[in-house]
Amino acid sequence: MAIDLPTARRLWRLLEPVHAVTYFSDETREALSAAGYRGFWMGYFAARAAPLGPVGPEIVTALFYNFAPSHVARAIPDAWDFAPPETALKVRQDAAVATLSRMLGDGAADAVDRAVAVLYPVAQNADLGGRALFAANAALPWPADRIGALWHAATLLREHRGDGHVAALTTAGITGREAGVLHATATAIPRSVLETSRHYTEEEWESVTARLAERGLLDRSGAITPAGRALKAEIENTTDRLAAPAYARLTDSDVDDLTTSLMELTTAVVASGEIPSVTPIGRGLDEVG
Repeated sequence: MAIDLPTARRLWRLLEPVHAVTYFSDETREALSAAGYRGFWMGYFAARAAPLGPVGPEIVTALFYNFAPSHVARAIPDAWDFAPPETALKVRQDAAVATLSRMLGDGAADAVDRAVAVLYPVAQNADLGGRALFAANAALPWPADRIGALWHAATLLREHRGDGHVAALTTAGITGREAGVLHATATAIPRSVLETSRHYTEEEWESVTARLAERGLLDRSGAITPAGRALKAEIENTTDRLAAPAYARLTDSDVDDLTTSLMELTTAVVASGEIPSVTPIGRGLDEVG
C-alpha cells in the first residue's frame, strides 16, 4: 500500500535514533580511535563514507551535502592512510551492535525480530535510482545477527531518505550551506549547533543569510519569513513523498507492527540519555512518538 506522508515521517523519527547511536556512543568513538582515525570528525567521515570505498573529498562533500568542503578535506582522503574503508565498516557495525545491545538488553529480542522482519523487505526492495549513498550501503552484506540487522536496516532507510532530502533541496535551489542556515532558523536550532557541527564561520553564516534574504526566505535579521517557512515545508514534504514508496509493500498490519516494535526499541535507546535533545538533524529526536 502507499503510506501517507505523516507515516513516512513518523517511521523516520522512530528509526533515526536507532541509526544515530553510531554518532553519539562511547563505543563508536573509542573503536574508531582505536582503529587509527584521528579525532571525532575523521572517524565520522570515514565511517559514514566507508560504503563508498576509498573516495576523495569531492564525492563525500557532494553526497553528505551540507558540510563545508574544507571540513571534509581535513579528514578525507587522509583517513584511508590510517585505516581502509573495510576497517571502518567493521568498526562501525561492531560498535553499533555493542551500543544497541547495551541499550536494549536481552528483553528486546522479540521486538528486534519483529522490526527486522518488516524492515528487511523494505530495505532490500527500495529503489536505488538516484540514491548513491543508499545504494552503497545496500551493496553491503546483510548482518546475520539480529541487532546488526536492525542497525543496518535503520541505516539503509535513513540514507535512502537522506538521498531524497538532498534531491528535494537541490530541486528547491537550496545549496548545502544554505540548507544548514535555513534549517536552523526554521526549527529554532541554536545557531551555535550548526556553526560547530558544520563548520560555519561567522562571515559565512552572515553571507549565506544575506543570500537567503535576497530570495525573501529570511529577513535581514536572519529570522525566517513566511516564504521561507513555506519553502521549508515544501522541502520536508517532498522528502516524505520520496521516502514513502520504500514502504509500498507493507500492509496496514505491517505498519502497525513496525510502529509498535520500533516504539519499544526507540524508547529504550532514548532512555539511555545518549541521544542529544538538539542535533544538527533537528530538535526532539530524543523523544518518541
